[in-house]
Amino acid sequence: MNINDKIYNELKKSNHVITTSQVVNLGFSKTLLTKYVKEGLLERVASGLYMMPDQAIDDMYTLSLRSEKIIFSHETALFLNQLSERTPFEHSITIPSNTSLSKGVLEACICYYVKPDLHMLGMIEKITTFGNKVRCYNLERTVCDVLRSRNRLNEETVLSAVKQYAASNEKDLNMLAEYAGQFRVSKVLKQYLEVLL
Repeated sequence: MNINDKIYNELKKSNHVITTSQVVNLGFSKTLLTKYVKEGLLERVASGLYMMPDQAIDDMYTLSLRSEKIIFSHETALFLNQLSERTPFEHSITIPSNTSLSKGVLEACICYYVKPDLHMLGMIEKITTFGNKVRCYNLERTVCDVLRSRNRLNEETVLSAVKQYAASNEKDLNMLAEYAGQFRVSKVLKQYLEVLL
């Protein structure tokens, strides 16, 4: 048994990962995926998510495919924005407070909630180390998130994030001030910047 050409082409287009809904949209039944898994042609990596067995798993990419509401934030966004060299052990995501994710997704990462009207603020796309595009927050939003959640993070992470941001050539202090106002961290930001600048 071989993988159907249409499905194979879709797999190649999306970096060897395919979702159940993609397969259904191509006109095939879900049971075909089960057959492919039994035959060893595909591997089930998460609910509704399959990939070719000989591929390395890009956990950021596969996680982002599980909900379009997932935006990488905090330590993961620090890494994607090159404000940290350490790949996080557990990925941090932010979702709107009126959204619920499956238990499997919540167990796979650290989840932060935000008011729905602030969810998309500062959202950009970055490339993972595997070359896949994922949603994450820009530098300014990430610094605000880190300051807002400073009680959940270690002090070293917070200090390092602000320090790396202050040294970045791509920083936009006006945008940072605007975001800090919206997230009510202006005072805290000022204290950190006074120590560093």
